[in-house]
Amino acid sequence: MTSGAVTSNNVNQRTLLITLTGPDRPGVTSRLFSVLSGFPVVVADVEQVVIRGRLTLGVLVAYAGGPPTGTGGTIGGLWTAVEQVAADLDMDLEIATGTTSKEKRRRGRLHVTVLGAPLLPAAMAGIAGRIAASGANIDRIERLSSYPVTCIELAVSGADPQAMRAELAAEAAAQQVDVAVQRSGLHRRAKRLIVMDVDSTLIQNEVIELLARHAGCLDEVARVTDEAMRGELDFAESLVRRVALLEGLSEEVFEKVVKEVVLTPGARTLVRTLKRLDYRFAIVSGGFTQITDSLVADLGIDYSAANTLEVVDGRLTGRVVGEIVDRPGKARALERFAAEAGIPVSQTVAIGDGANDLDMFAVAGLGIAFNAKPIVRQAADTAVNVPYLDSILYLLGISREEVEAADAEDGMPPAMN
Repeated sequence: MTSGAVTSNNVNQRTLLITLTGPDRPGVTSRLFSVLSGFPVVVADVEQVVIRGRLTLGVLVAYAGGPPTGTGGTIGGLWTAVEQVAADLDMDLEIATGTTSKEKRRRGRLHVTVLGAPLLPAAMAGIAGRIAASGANIDRIERLSSYPVTCIELAVSGADPQAMRAELAAEAAAQQVDVAVQRSGLHRRAKRLIVMDVDSTLIQNEVIELLARHAGCLDEVARVTDEAMRGELDFAESLVRRVALLEGLSEEVFEKVVKEVVLTPGARTLVRTLKRLDYRFAIVSGGFTQITDSLVADLGIDYSAANTLEVVDGRLTGRVVGEIVDRPGKARALERFAAEAGIPVSQTVAIGDGANDLDMFAVAGLGIAFNAKPIVRQAADTAVNVPYLDSILYLLGISREEVEAADAEDGMPPAMN
């Protein structure tokens, strides 16, 4: 930089927005900045994206007072130098002038995450239209995943979070996609404890129904379960009624049921990735420790809370031992896990599908309804309705490419669940 270099806090700065578009290749960014280094300008902003091998690189530089001088003597010298870079690299060039007074950052910054399988242009048009109609602006768009679901993240400014969430929820329902709206800022990436329901969330089964099948009372247990999950029946009462039907069942059934449990697609990827990032992972279940303990050991889960079935002389008594883990019990467990981990409750994420998860959602920093009942979707901060549990990672700003790169470093095959 020459002695006439401008400082970045000069309020009279003028700007040049230089945009290069063309085939991606190594050295494009380096080449452009090497040329710019010969002029008394400072870098005000940079953005780069590559889609299907085509690069778009935008660099905003600022300078004070009159045109910058450098190796070419005038702004024309900078212009000519950048044109030469574009010609050498066979790229298209656009240069626009402006002032820093037009570069003020808008308030109300949000992250809008869109998931679809498939994600159609009409859905993006509808969402973008709602954002524009609200007076907000889309500052940046980034793809986080292309499979098994397509996930696009939009950085939006000038929006009220509650109003935007309501607008986009309506559009998401109309377009049959999932849309999550979160405030931007450090707190989004500060979420350090994930607390997840088990039945129909971490796993695809309802464990008590697996037990009931062995006891020959599946229909009656399933009916009571549905009433409880819809919020029509107190969970503790429903649990007592269902467990009573299991009286006399041999404890050997636990080993059989553990083998019947099926993890939700993406569960292993989700837990493995979060553990790599030093998150704490917990499960809370209205199910039973005789089954959840095996999940804790298999997945390396940090904390767990569930009910325990009483067994006497090798047979189930039809009763639960100790305090029942119900709807308020799940919320208490989340708070206890956060305290043990030394993590503020505001930095926790709760994930579930049933009415007994609602208290947990209310205390967590972020509540996510996963393939949930309508009452739960309405109460949660956001909902995910695709069948892949690792889609939760995208709501935390973690891309599929980052996950696969970490797996590759650990020698794991692609698309491993």
